[in-house]
Amino acid sequence: MRAAVVGAPIAHSLSPVIHNAGYAAAGLTGWSYTRIECGAAELPDLVTGLGPEWAGLSVTMPGKEAALAVADAASPVAVAVGAANTLVRRADGTWYADNTDVGGMVDVLTEAGVVAGAAVTVLGAGGTARAALAAAARLACSSVIVVARRAEAVDELRPVAAALGVALTAGRWADAQRHVSAADVVVSTVPKGVADPLAGGATWRPGAVFFDALYDPWPTPMAACARAAGLRVVSGLDLLLAQAVGQFEQFTGVTAPFTAMREALVAARR
Repeated sequence: MRAAVVGAPIAHSLSPVIHNAGYAAAGLTGWSYTRIECGAAELPDLVTGLGPEWAGLSVTMPGKEAALAVADAASPVAVAVGAANTLVRRADGTWYADNTDVGGMVDVLTEAGVVAGAAVTVLGAGGTARAALAAAARLACSSVIVVARRAEAVDELRPVAAALGVALTAGRWADAQRHVSAADVVVSTVPKGVADPLAGGATWRPGAVFFDALYDPWPTPMAACARAAGLRVVSGLDLLLAQAVGQFEQFTGVTAPFTAMREALVAARR
């Protein structure tokens, strides 16, 4: 059986390290997991051409919306978020789309101590911000402020927030530091370098949690600032592992050997 991570660019992905370690630990000797360079426009043809030996695909940028569109059926959370990071081949040959980013984010934030009623600030309004909105809904957070450089990007999230039952408030990027300082949970989803200028004047609510979707380079200036202030800090590497566990179990039908997968990921990053 085969599985792969697809996206563009994809050579940097550590997903093969995680999944192949899981196969080895679970005794799935006939399984392999690779990388496939594939843009969003090419994804439908790729999926159509896959043989019966393919169990599933992990989908990263820029193909998450295309993955939802190519599927024959989808989970409610993938539909609500409008994106899928997981395509699972069912026994009848059809494809099922899911979004394990959401469950993974819930897991890592819960482990970091996030509880119901938390006030959340999300930096950025892209695909990962959609997963953050869904995670906030599952965690019963009290409020969500999305701070983005473009007001139009936040407007694009409003239908997603409505579908999830999340009351979304827009924040201006010029006020980002103020919104960070007022949050119980700060989720940074912006590209590398964008949030760095905020670190110099960042203040934090005592006991807050900071999650940065980035993991290379690490720590980011914001993560280093949060850690120095005594916050619980979660990285994109933590999310990468958590969302991969959900994919592994859907692809294989086997409980994921979490410890082996985590140890392989840590060793790959040394």
